[in-house]
Amino acid sequence: MTSVLAATRPQRAEGRGHLAAKALDGRTRIRELYQEGAAKIRLPDTFDASMEAVLINTAGGLTGGDRMDWRVVAGPRTRVDVTTQACEKIYKASAGTAAVTTTIEVGEGSRVDWLPQETILFDRASLSRTLDVRLSESAEFLAVEAILLGRKAMGETVETGLFRDRWRIYRAGKLIHGEDLRLEGDVAGIGARNAVLSGQVAFATVLYTGPLAEGHLSKVRGLIEGTMGGASQWQGKLVLRLAAADGFALRKILIPVISALRNGAPVPKVWHL
Repeated sequence: MTSVLAATRPQRAEGRGHLAAKALDGRTRIRELYQEGAAKIRLPDTFDASMEAVLINTAGGLTGGDRMDWRVVAGPRTRVDVTTQACEKIYKASAGTAAVTTTIEVGEGSRVDWLPQETILFDRASLSRTLDVRLSESAEFLAVEAILLGRKAMGETVETGLFRDRWRIYRAGKLIHGEDLRLEGDVAGIGARNAVLSGQVAFATVLYTGPLAEGHLSKVRGLIEGTMGGASQWQGKLVLRLAAADGFALRKILIPVISALRNGAPVPKVWHL
């Protein structure tokens, strides 16, 4: 009986991707690149000294029991922009919870921009996600995470499910930012509360930490004026919370904000495809 159950157990997607960068001849180069399972990393050509890494889940989405593990290490004096090939889709889970772990290390005088495209949660999806970042004293870091509760243009809604998101960001070994988001059970009801999303189905968190945090504050506040969002700055970090009626409306807010926090540089090219 045990062998029969094992034979009929649903196949699960698993993947691990690891990228380490080093500085060489004034440019950011590959030091290590490892890919396993459904995790792939592509490095398109850039026209400056930075490196752009595109993360790909070849499984085409995640469901209960799937596992993805990403790790990025930016050595001293490097610049790495990390994005995803497409929106990550989290499908209905018949059993178990999908897990995505991301670990980022940023060396002295380096910068990493963590810019994945939106994560789309479908009804009855189950996802647990962690972001663990270790910064050196002089590192810069920008992170953007956007969530869509279904695709409004397709008539999709999310009534129930589970979404956990855990961030821990350290500088020189000291915790400088930690947050935990949990939507569980009646997701539609929770999101309808005024103190949560006021019925909006697209939302994002943007975090920048580095020497320009205070200088960026007035600029991004001007960009989000009149939207459902806010920005705060303290102790060398800038945090924005944004919400919108759908993914298109959220992108219209996010793209200029990201560009401003990148000192005028555009979002990665794959965002426009």
